[in-house]
Amino acid sequence: MARVKNGAVTKARRKKILKEAKGYFGSKHRLFKTAKEQVMHSYVYAYRDRRQKKREFRKLWIVRINAACRENEISYSRFINGLSKAGVTVNRKMLAEIAIDQPKTFTDLVEIAKDALNGKMPKEAKASAPKKEVKEEVKKAPVKKEASKKEEKQDISKLTVAELKKMAKEKGIEGYTSMKKAELLEKLA
Repeated sequence: MARVKNGAVTKARRKKILKEAKGYFGSKHRLFKTAKEQVMHSYVYAYRDRRQKKREFRKLWIVRINAACRENEISYSRFINGLSKAGVTVNRKMLAEIAIDQPKTFTDLVEIAKDALNGKMPKEAKASAPKKEVKEEVKKAPVKKEASKKEEKQDISKLTVAELKKMAKEKGIEGYTSMKKAELLEKLA
């Protein structure tokens, strides 16, 4: 029987590591042993830094918001507290973008925060009419769903098996899990 030396497999494995180490300084991209060590460290650094990147960006946004707040004579913490009291939900990334690109809009947000800290509710919060309209729309939505259910009952043959099984479960039909589409249509009709 012929002797198998695994030469191709070993060469491919080493080639893969050296390809990942391309561009490293000195022997780290030439020699397999040092390249492998460096690639393993690189994976660890990449894993760590994917998490640190999120922290660093948050710090950057906070620094930018703080700088814009100081220009408007309020501290960062009081600004954020005022926004939360006013019910304004804007994340720090967007606040930083607004602070850089649209200083007038940011000044308006600062005024809203200051008013909320002083106990005054902003103009937008006083107008509760839009909230009522939203609630009315939510109440109207189920009526439309019931009408669409009636239409589905008329032509349930177009539904998928999963949808038919869901309907069977709601109606309390036993053994619906192992039924085929034709059987489900018979039971539901």
